[in-house]
Amino acid sequence: MNDGSIDSSRAPEPVGLYPHARRVGELLFLSGVGPRRKGAADIPGVVLDGEGNIASYDIEAQCRSVFENVRMILEDSGSSWEKIVDVTVFLTNMKADFEAYNRIYAEYFANNRPCRTTVEVGALPTPIAIELKVIAVI
Repeated sequence: MNDGSIDSSRAPEPVGLYPHARRVGELLFLSGVGPRRKGAADIPGVVLDGEGNIASYDIEAQCRSVFENVRMILEDSGSSWEKIVDVTVFLTNMKADFEAYNRIYAEYFANNRPCRTTVEVGALPTPIAIELKVIAVI
């Protein structure tokens, strides 16, 4: 039985037991998407110390990588960037990163303005500073 789960061949591998997306009727729900790249050990815009903790990071590089990962999942799921209707953004440092993230977000969403919520969280499952949760239509 097909439960509507979708896995992208181009997006980074999930870090847990979940699909990249799930289709329910004409809606597409993406699991949380970070900046990692498929098959790569390093994370765009992240420098780790010897213990695997974030030593420094470039929020702009991470934003661009996250947005491209979202785009790939949407396209591989039969949707597109223009069909995004809702975005939830998780930042680990709102004070330091919101301005840059908001500027880059405006570049990517200049022609499509979905609903958006931005939340600061203490940590994400991998050493990253941003993750997106997206809902789109097919």
